[in-house]
Amino acid sequence: MPARAAALVCTLFAALTLVAVAPAGARVAAPRITGLRCVPASTAACRRAVRVAPGRQIQLSGRGLYRGMRVTFRWSRGALAAKLRRGGAGWAVAVPAGPAAGRVTVTVRGRGRRRSNARHDIVDAPPAQRPASIAAGTLPAVLRGNGMWIWELPKSDGGNLDVIAARAHAAQMSTVFVKSADGATVWSQFTPQLVAALHARALHVCAWQFVYGRDPIGEAAAGAAAVADGADCLIIDAETDYEGRYAPAQRYMAALRGAIGAAYPLGLTSFPYVDYHPSLPYSVFLGPGGAQANLPQVYWKAIGGSVDAVSAKTVAQNRIYGVPMAPLGQAYDAPKPADLARFRAIWAGYGARGISWWSWQSASAATWAALTAPAPLAVVPSDPGWPLLKTGSGGDQVIWLQQHLASFDPTVAVPAGGHFTAATAAALQRFQTSRGLPPTGVTDAATWQAVLTLPARPVDWTALPASVG
Repeated sequence: MPARAAALVCTLFAALTLVAVAPAGARVAAPRITGLRCVPASTAACRRAVRVAPGRQIQLSGRGLYRGMRVTFRWSRGALAAKLRRGGAGWAVAVPAGPAAGRVTVTVRGRGRRRSNARHDIVDAPPAQRPASIAAGTLPAVLRGNGMWIWELPKSDGGNLDVIAARAHAAQMSTVFVKSADGATVWSQFTPQLVAALHARALHVCAWQFVYGRDPIGEAAAGAAAVADGADCLIIDAETDYEGRYAPAQRYMAALRGAIGAAYPLGLTSFPYVDYHPSLPYSVFLGPGGAQANLPQVYWKAIGGSVDAVSAKTVAQNRIYGVPMAPLGQAYDAPKPADLARFRAIWAGYGARGISWWSWQSASAATWAALTAPAPLAVVPSDPGWPLLKTGSGGDQVIWLQQHLASFDPTVAVPAGGHFTAATAAALQRFQTSRGLPPTGVTDAATWQAVLTLPARPVDWTALPASVG
């Protein structure tokens, strides 16, 4: 179920914050930042101040710095972190995608969880103005507007469809998402009668299916069964169990599309931070012949970040797949009403045409009241940036890059694991040169936007001896 994603992301987020602990009784000095500078320092934008766009690097100087320590970029509505690295120019860190344009505070956290003094960076990012990469493509009509997810129908207002319809309409919700299968096992709560009854109450009904990858053909049959029962769309919920299962994902998608047709509305819901789950086959589920909608699970409270920060990183990490996003927000664990309103406003500013919430049975009365309030005015955020990939990077984002580069240079390999090799860097540099871009071998915003105009060359994962892992 989608709530599993929250626990996984929380675990991974916490893992990134771990630092070595000094022996009991030892006095641990806090690290200190003595200077920040651009990389390269000669950058024109940095002559009077440190001005760095997301994805670019800054160099740190100071005391108590070491490889892998956490560098936090904090602004008025959130914070994001990255790891400190040692390079030829000294200590450096890439500004993570997501911080708002303007003044950003930079700190590092050392051993004993001691935090450094604060220095200031200026993130130089233009206003988003509803980036085309967020609203790209056409979101299926059934996913436009607001919706709520139902896991266990009997625990959602007792399964009383009149109450469910009344509550949904009061909250301006047009779609309910009802669990229809777990793996290859069809759930008895999803029936043609249920679909017809909710249709009669002026609600769209989408089925959702949790998948594991152990029986892709059986899972495809279970998904197709919900479509045959009259579902208006089908959402694939692929999480931890599907990590590393590229060949099963390809078999599942081929069988499912073969059964329901190429045009039937299909969505994917999964972890919002692609870089935290690099072996999950997003590129198969969202690639050619895949889902027409991406419903990332943006559970900001469970992740442990602000609405703005978690949403910005989600956009930055998912936008490369070119599939319209309709985020899944957190309605469980009593989120603040102000956060619920902020979530609606932020994603309206990003240009999302659909929002849904997890979940019906776990939403409190206060949460329902907040969701019933009129929609807030859209807030147009700064552009959140793009994934920074370079030699040594790995995972599904690299696979997606290589699939596109292979259309420019057929010699580009797409290895299992998505390793960004020296050959990948060379091919990327040739592509950048061909488009009049600086041949850095690194994926900045201009490079991504140029690369994504190329078609993605298909990969037959089922023909490989081992799946990506």
